[in-house]
Amino acid sequence: MAHAKNHDYHILSPSVWPFVGAVAAFVMLFGAVLWMHGSGPWIFLAGFVAVLYVMFGWWSDVIAESRVGDHTPVVEIGLKYGFILFIMSEVMFFFAWFWSFFKHALYPMGPNSPAVDGVWPPVGIETFDPWHLPLINTMILLCSGCAATWAHHALVHENNREDMKWGLIIAIVLGAIFTVFQAYEYSHAAFGFSGNIYGANFFMATGFHGVHVIIGTIFLFVCLLRLMKGDFTQTKHIGFEAAAWYWHFVDVVWLFLFAAVYVWGG
Repeated sequence: MAHAKNHDYHILSPSVWPFVGAVAAFVMLFGAVLWMHGSGPWIFLAGFVAVLYVMFGWWSDVIAESRVGDHTPVVEIGLKYGFILFIMSEVMFFFAWFWSFFKHALYPMGPNSPAVDGVWPPVGIETFDPWHLPLINTMILLCSGCAATWAHHALVHENNREDMKWGLIIAIVLGAIFTVFQAYEYSHAAFGFSGNIYGANFFMATGFHGVHVIIGTIFLFVCLLRLMKGDFTQTKHIGFEAAAWYWHFVDVVWLFLFAAVYVWGG
């Protein structure tokens, strides 16, 4: 009785995942630096696989903890706050790329931007027409967000798992189509990543967003697999709720990218 739990908090057992995750991330980033210096991608890929393994193992433990009742209402609040803070950090990450884009667009002269030469976009840069493929991609991503919202509404308000399943499937398929179209757009770009600040800003901002779309698509796909296995109820669905928040964040970032980079910046 002296060791009986009389509180709502979850006291974690010792875990190897934080240490293994730190080592894997270090190997991946160290390998990326070596790759950029011509040593090949193998160390980076090994670290990347290790990071994926940590993500799978760690989050599997979290799901198992939820199933045995460790995620009390107090713990669920902490998980939600933690994910909100994570999204806020992502907002700051993209804010940096917007800051760089607007800085060089509004003040295109200076010792740190000789390639711009007082003109924005720089001379010789042929920008994308925002009202063709970028607009189509915008509609695709917004429809995917609507499908994710439908899935959330079906679970929380109707307890309709079939509608939730189809909402997730539609959101995942549209997310994958967005990625394919983005890759097609990149293959037809009339400018490169290096040699001009416009190309560097464009590919860093839209490229990192594309990575987030891929991550979000995988996130939703994992939720679909969990749904098929019987997870998620009207009252316990934090994993899916986090995926929906993340997907809507990806939507909002793209709207700003479309308005700022494609329309205004072009």
